[in-house]
Amino acid sequence: MKKVHIIGAGFAGAEAAHQISKRGVEVVLHEMRPEKLTPAHKTGNFAEPVCSNSFRAAGLANAVGVLKEEMRRLDSVIMSAADETKIPAGGALAVDREKFGATVTEKVKSSPNVKFVPGEVESLEEFLNSEDILIIASGPLTEGKLADEIKKLTGGDEFYFYDAAAPIVTCESVNFDKAFFSSRYGKGAEIGLHKLPDDGGRIFKFSARTCQRR
Repeated sequence: MKKVHIIGAGFAGAEAAHQISKRGVEVVLHEMRPEKLTPAHKTGNFAEPVCSNSFRAAGLANAVGVLKEEMRRLDSVIMSAADETKIPAGGALAVDREKFGATVTEKVKSSPNVKFVPGEVESLEEFLNSEDILIIASGPLTEGKLADEIKKLTGGDEFYFYDAAAPIVTCESVNFDKAFFSSRYGKGAEIGLHKLPDDGGRIFKFSARTCQRR
């Protein structure tokens, strides 16, 4: 039986490894972390959240909630880990970043059909000349030689990635004489979130300063 090589152990790569391996197929999972980190990653864990720790709405009254439930019914390792490491977030599903990544890593590595190969992949030649199957799931932070290899393979000139700005604010920087505890949209525990009052202009000034520093 052919092996499946997966480049990248982020959300997509980890889920692919889990789903394929549980069907009895041998998986070779390649991930450059922790040997080489990106500017956004802090650990060597699989599926490390690097932006928001929220998976958005948890209820079944909207599409994102339904999608997560469908993933649960398909035995998603991402959703299993998220449910095990969730933290209060009102009507949303949010996770503890480090515990979530560590849980996904443990679950995927525990499969007898998954072989983990640490280290950066810089060439696709070996995979493309093989009878095995290749999945490239290196994500939007792909750079260097692997990015050049993907460009040659696809015939494209650039990668395009669009995301919202979600800066991380350290607890030490918050003035708790002004901040207050509250739930999200009036749902869930009152201690779920720290909130900062805004007079309508502070957030725009904060965004402008953040962009200037990037």
